Amino acid sequence: MVRISPLIRWPNLLCHYIRLRRAGQLTGHQVPEIILLNSHDGSSSYQMLPGLFRGICTNGLVCGQSFGEVRVPHKGNVVEKVIEGAYEVLGVFDRVDEKRDAMQSLVLPYPARHALANAAMKYRFGEDHQPVTVSQLLTPRRREDYSDDLWTVYQRVQENLMKGGLSGRTAQGKSSRTRAVTGIDGDVKLNRALWVMAENMLEFFGR
Repeated sequence: MVRISPLIRWPNLLCHYIRLRRAGQLTGHQVPEIILLNSHDGSSSYQMLPGLFRGICTNGLVCGQSFGEVRVPHKGNVVEKVIEGAYEVLGVFDRVDEKRDAMQSLVLPYPARHALANAAMKYRFGEDHQPVTVSQLLTPRRREDYSDDLWTVYQRVQENLMKGGLSGRTAQGKSSRTRAVTGIDGDVKLNRALWVMAENMLEFFGR
């Protein structure tokens, strides 16, 4: 899958956003991915991150900074370095699986679920006004997402924020709907922040 979108910080620069998956895993429930970011004109380094793709909702997750990232400058033998970087990212997926399993084993009480969703909502919309409620972010979109383990709660919040479409109110009290996050920069930043929030919740409960 390839996405090309203008970055907010550099209006005249196009950024390529590519999510790479193994062909044999395309039908899996949660598929590991290598996320490759690259500026259109070569002004910034290749950036490679670990991610997961959830087939049931065609939604992509980006793992947090605790797993690191690989950067390859546009100089020298770039192709060879990108391939080496891809293998380096592949090497962290066992740790990603361990983190996911730990999150799945932790059932969150309601105050913790509320705290996670509230923090995510304020990160996405800011402190002054949030157009939707915590309850809306915690609402499942499908039967498979009714569990209250940390992994499922995190995915519910992530999908509701990323895909948008939630009924809400503007600061002036007018009816509105939240927008999907479509920009590459915003997608990666929000996704990584949500992963870190979920990790922090895991650490809070001593897992």
